[in-house]
Amino acid sequence: MAKMKGLAMLDFDTIGWVEKEIPKAGPTDAICKPLAISPCTSDVHTVWEKALGARHDLILGHEASAEVVEVGALVKDFKVGDKVIIPAITPDWEAVESQAGYSQHSKGMLNGWKFSNTKDGTFAEYFHVNQADGNMAHLPDGISVEDAAMLSDMVPTGFHGANNAEVEYGDTVVVIGIGPVGLMAVAGSVLRGAGRVFGVGSRTTCREAAKYYGATDLINYRDGDIVEQITEAMNGKPVDKVILAGGGLETFDQAVRLVKPGGIVSNINYLGTGDYIKIPRVEWGLGMGHIRIIGGLMPGGRKNMEYLSRMLLHGRLDVSPLLTHKYNRLEDLEEALLLMKDKPKDLIKPIVSIA
Repeated sequence: MAKMKGLAMLDFDTIGWVEKEIPKAGPTDAICKPLAISPCTSDVHTVWEKALGARHDLILGHEASAEVVEVGALVKDFKVGDKVIIPAITPDWEAVESQAGYSQHSKGMLNGWKFSNTKDGTFAEYFHVNQADGNMAHLPDGISVEDAAMLSDMVPTGFHGANNAEVEYGDTVVVIGIGPVGLMAVAGSVLRGAGRVFGVGSRTTCREAAKYYGATDLINYRDGDIVEQITEAMNGKPVDKVILAGGGLETFDQAVRLVKPGGIVSNINYLGTGDYIKIPRVEWGLGMGHIRIIGGLMPGGRKNMEYLSRMLLHGRLDVSPLLTHKYNRLEDLEEALLLMKDKPKDLIKPIVSIA
């Protein structure tokens, strides 16, 4: 059979190029070749933090725009040659969990996340998409393949944080972690009507981007305890919502100390290490403070890609500031992934365009 190459997790702490057979499409599936792909911090967690357990020769990656090269006999809405956006989360839509509204967990916890988790991902010459009619969206004219790749994960994850926080007009929101996902949480909160948005982060590039996306206040954790800094800025008052998009397990403690009774702590941060999260008992109202803590994997599927595309097409959102490091060969993926691991000061997201 025909072969392809892909960048894979060979073992813990080890990545490298592998050769595999080109996948075949089942009746409802599609095979795509990437046009633009981007490494994610989740790939870093998987390889170097052992977050998912052992993976051997698993091709990494879950963010891509692509061209369709094969479709199954039952695929109705896509044909060979179509340019498409593929979400990072590709659920099994017939599953009972999907019917209950939690497609991200179709057939098991986090099982809607298939790329680079339970099957080979997008860092390859070709990749497989299950249930293509439900898990791909046509790439509209007017959206670049690079910008489209940001719709796979960064935009929907950040927006999901704002949606789960139920941000309302005039809310004061704290976004802890202003990497690419946190920046999209800032943008999503502003689009939902937040009145004041604190962005917590230290890298100048990210802080400047947070301002661009609507953060009104910037907090640097290197300058001292963020709870003290934000509480002082709020004149002792609590905030309405906190979105966790970065940091470690300690951020839950900080979030509960910051948020008001009846407020919401919305986590979209991939917790790659640690065993338990500690919640401060008194600040949580002795367990009775009506402070909700919710953690949610971004929604997958076609609808989300189509709706978010409208945001770009009609000027509601500009994702170009996220793309700070650009490459143009599949072979550059290894360098791009190591950038995400090392996070130099001028990095937000690398993008590899091979259109």
